[in-house]
Amino acid sequence: MNKAFRKHLTDAEVQLIEETKPAALAELDEDELGDLHDRVRRASSKYRKLHRRQASAQVRSDRGRGKAAAKNPRSAVKAEVFEDALARVSRALSKAAKASAAELKAERLAAAKAGSAGPKKAPAPGQGPGSGRTPAKRRSPVVKKKNASTLAAGSRRQAKRDAR
Repeated sequence: MNKAFRKHLTDAEVQLIEETKPAALAELDEDELGDLHDRVRRASSKYRKLHRRQASAQVRSDRGRGKAAAKNPRSAVKAEVFEDALARVSRALSKAAKASAAELKAERLAAAKAGSAGPKKAPAPGQGPGSGRTPAKRRSPVVKKKNASTLAAGSRRQAKRDAR
């Protein structure tokens, strides 16, 4: 971070920016990166909104958006610094999510290979092929959507009846 930018930030903001340095990001896992991403995103939104509000309030007296925006350098600098930090954290979070997804996929494939070689297990009561119900873990997005659609249609029919 540039020293010129640092003078505009409070100690807590500097600490938050320091947490977004590449060396610090490398030590965090996916959940911690998600929490950091939320904190940085909130700060970024805060200063972006603040700068826009200050500039829009100043436009009428300055008779121009360019002049008005230049009158609030502190909030503009903070917005820019937090946008850069947010981009760094977003990239790190994306990489961590892709890595954990690949790891999970490998685990599932290994489990499927190991499961197909061994004897088949008996289904749990109420979850066999004739029960009409599959466990929540095995429901595909298509099945979930169909179920949600059916429930919504039933709710609409009931609301129509209630309106009579």
